[in-house]
Amino acid sequence: MDNKKILFVCLGNICRSPAAEGIMKSLVNKNGLNKSITVDSAGTIGYHTGDTPDPRMISHAAKRGYQLNHKARKFDPLKDFDKFDYIITMDDSNFSDINALDKGSKHKQKIYKMVNFAKNYDVDEVPDPYYLGPEGFENVLDVLEDGCNGLLEHVTNGS
Repeated sequence: MDNKKILFVCLGNICRSPAAEGIMKSLVNKNGLNKSITVDSAGTIGYHTGDTPDPRMISHAAKRGYQLNHKARKFDPLKDFDKFDYIITMDDSNFSDINALDKGSKHKQKIYKMVNFAKNYDVDEVPDPYYLGPEGFENVLDVLEDGCNGLLEHVTNGS
């Protein structure tokens, strides 16, 4: 398998996308695919650029064994569209924002919604847990674990 590059995208790149990145990196490592799959994350806004993930997400992810070693960054259409094979968005707004940046729809086939890969959770979006309590973060991690497992299967099957 050629090296596949996955980019997870949410709004600020401090909750959902770094959690997805941490989960996917763990799955990639566990399956011995470190040389085959590269994972990163970004946000559609640059408000949190340079920040570490939200401490609540770090804490909830750590309880499940995930490390979120990431500094927030804004999605760069001039680089990220060409660099990544899969651009995975967390909600409808992120999906619309990334598609709007894809002038001429040249990269449309690379842009997906995370929930499209979930097999056990029938949800329309990965909800933003920022204003929710602990159960919101746990729910997001549940959906992301399901979606990341489905995405890894998709990527490794060459789909």
